[in-house]
Amino acid sequence: MKTLRRLLAPVLACASLTLATHDTRAAPSPQEILVASDAVRNPDFPFGLTNTLTEYRQGKQTDSSTLAIYSRADPNGGQFRSLVRYVAPARDASKLILFNGKDLWFYDPASKASIRLSPQQRLLGQASNGDVVTVNLARDYQATSAVEEDTQDGDRQTRRSHRLNLAASTPDATYARIDMWVDVATARPLKARFYADSGKLLKTAYYRRYQSVFGIQRPTETVIIDGLEPDWVTVMRYTDWVKREVPETWLQRDYLPRFRPE
Repeated sequence: MKTLRRLLAPVLACASLTLATHDTRAAPSPQEILVASDAVRNPDFPFGLTNTLTEYRQGKQTDSSTLAIYSRADPNGGQFRSLVRYVAPARDASKLILFNGKDLWFYDPASKASIRLSPQQRLLGQASNGDVVTVNLARDYQATSAVEEDTQDGDRQTRRSHRLNLAASTPDATYARIDMWVDVATARPLKARFYADSGKLLKTAYYRRYQSVFGIQRPTETVIIDGLEPDWVTVMRYTDWVKREVPETWLQRDYLPRFRPE
């Protein structure tokens, strides 16, 4: 029996090491979870969609806007670059926003002037300029921890999730800090809380209405709730997804006066 134990010891030790290695590899890091959630939200090829924003105060609609968005990832850094065209209301039609991964420009064809904007500036209700453009969060934030816990999603259903703490890793990040809940089983983003430099809660967003888009279940609605006034709500609905070319010329500030939608 002693001889048998002596012979089996190296085998058991090797098996234990293999199992430990396998367990380590099976557990994704916080940053890997964030990358997986980005892949759920965003296609990995150029695309277009329509974003309809609706603002509510105390349950009553107070404003709305419709945007056509064209996005493609920068092959160098991986962050998305987007051109946003106002479709409605009529007073804003044909105005443009250009986001090239670092700078954000607003162009008004009436004045033929382009003005630099901050991603934090509000576009409608609680939706900021940085909220309407396509963003890979893993490019601007570092996930510093992942805690597994139950949380309620936008439909008030309890989901097992990873709660990620995201710290801005670039000066171009729209928010100083984000808490994000990602479904453990599917990597779907469920909700997120966005904070200012001071630590003040700016808004909470719920990612809802998952539908098959380009072969993957993606959120087609984001509900944004103000951090101080919970009855101030902005809903962003995404429709008309299409895989399409987004020419490099469209993403240049000098081209904005010549842009014509196809």
